[in-house]
Amino acid sequence: MTSNILLQRIRQHQNLRDLRNKLLHLHRMLLDTERITYEQVRGRVTNAQLLQLVIDHEQFAWLHRLSELIVQIDEMLQGDEPISTEDVESLIAYTCTLLTPSETGDVFARKYYNALQSEPGAVMAHAEVSEVLASIK
Repeated sequence: MTSNILLQRIRQHQNLRDLRNKLLHLHRMLLDTERITYEQVRGRVTNAQLLQLVIDHEQFAWLHRLSELIVQIDEMLQGDEPISTEDVESLIAYTCTLLTPSETGDVFARKYYNALQSEPGAVMAHAEVSEVLASIK
């Protein structure tokens, strides 16, 4: 392995780690927003109850796609095989598509749009993810 290939792989892993961390922060912001919405209607929940809600309550189900994306990145980073450029490009394209808010899109796009309209923290987290995505492309 040449030093250029090694440097490219190190840079690729760092980019994916940066993206993963920004997506995790975005997920946290969205989860907090959804928790507040839930608690306004049904009362406070403990962290253990929140975990159960995240797993099996329909109000939190839209966040699963973001959770799965983060897990996919973790698996890529921990895999034994080198990460291909095509895999990274595919992941970036999927992330850009997923994080496109829309009033008329699928459930994720609509809920994401609403979260960005109501929560400044989510907007900031979205901007941070967008910045990382732009630097990787």
